Amino acid sequence: MLTDELRATREKIVLDHFRDEVAQRWDDVLSTFPHPRYELVPTGVVHDGDTEVRQYYRDTRVAFPDQHHEMIALRHSDDAVICEFYLLGTHKGPFGPIPATGNAFKVRMTAFFVFDGATLTCERIYFDTLTFLRQLLGGLDYKKPASYLLLLKALWGMRNPSGRKLE
Repeated sequence: MLTDELRATREKIVLDHFRDEVAQRWDDVLSTFPHPRYELVPTGVVHDGDTEVRQYYRDTRVAFPDQHHEMIALRHSDDAVICEFYLLGTHKGPFGPIPATGNAFKVRMTAFFVFDGATLTCERIYFDTLTFLRQLLGGLDYKKPASYLLLLKALWGMRNPSGRKLE
C-alpha cells in the first residue's frame, strides 16, 4: 500500500538523487540505492553495480560537464516515482564515438525510479535518441566531407554507445 509517508520518502530520495547528480557528488548519488542500476532503454545499455555506474558518471560528465536538468513533472505509482524532465548540457568532450561538437542540447526525458518499498532499485531512462543526436550533430558543416564521416561514425556508434554487450 502506497502511504503518504512512503510517497514522501520516495520523493525525497529521487529529488536528492537528482540534486546530487547535478552537483556531481557521486558518493551521495550512489547512497540513494544499495545496488546502483541504470537502464538506458533507447540504447539497451545497462550499467549495473557501483563500478559500472561510476564509469557511466565519468563518461557522461567528460562529454557533458555542465549536464543538468529542468523538472517538468513528478508522479507516483505503486512501485515507482516517474519524472519527466529536460536534460541540458553542452557537448564538450567525446561521447562514445562522437567527438565534442560544442553544441548545447535540451532533450525531454522520462525516468522511472523503481522502488521495492522505500528502497530504490533502478533508474530506467527513456528518451528519443534521434532528437539527442540531431542536437549534438546539428551544427556540422555538411559542405565538408569530414562532417559526413563524423555523422556515419556517430550513427554507427549509437547502436551501442558504451561498446558493451546489449542486454
